Amino acid sequence: MRIHLTINAKNITIPFDHQHLLAGTINKWLHMPGEHGEISLYSFSRLKGGMKTENGLHFNAFASMFFSAHSPVLIRHMIDGIMKDTSMFKGLNVKEVTIQPDPDMSHVNILKVASPVLLKKREADGNIKHVLYSDPESADLLKSSLETKMKIAGLTDETLGIHFDTLYIKAEPKLITYKGIKNKASLCPIIISGKPETISFARNVGLGNSTGIGFGSIE
Repeated sequence: MRIHLTINAKNITIPFDHQHLLAGTINKWLHMPGEHGEISLYSFSRLKGGMKTENGLHFNAFASMFFSAHSPVLIRHMIDGIMKDTSMFKGLNVKEVTIQPDPDMSHVNILKVASPVLLKKREADGNIKHVLYSDPESADLLKSSLETKMKIAGLTDETLGIHFDTLYIKAEPKLITYKGIKNKASLCPIIISGKPETISFARNVGLGNSTGIGFGSIE
């Protein structure tokens, strides 16, 4: 399930590196210990409607974003949190919340990303490697991270297949700074096959690592 937020943002400029502020707002609204971090069964998009300027992302009137989750209970908890406190950060506040039921995913095999997909792998020396869409390891990491979330939700799908659409000519790496830490992520569509409920699950919870702090959300 998904909710779309219309946000009052009249003549407001926010810094480009604001993802941690957005994640903090989501956690404030959820107010649920354990519903954030590396493995989260929810995802959220970046803010839309702004223009890039020298000082940051500028909004003339409104911004928008969405929040998706596997659990309708979590969606209701999110809405309750917003209704209790519509404020966000830097003067942004929620004007309207619209609920979108899950669409029919039976004929969907390409997922467009709404925020860069982050894939991480621990190397033998203990260092963390950020894996991009062009890396041959990316398909296995996409699948394993999704299967981990499916296991938490009690879902299985032996027909699951997933990989980046490496033929997409506009695919590109994105360097995202989160609380001073630079993360190499991928803006690239994803090709997926499996049960419709699996694809719907992927759309709601996002793909890759750290969906709970804004990576890997799906249009």
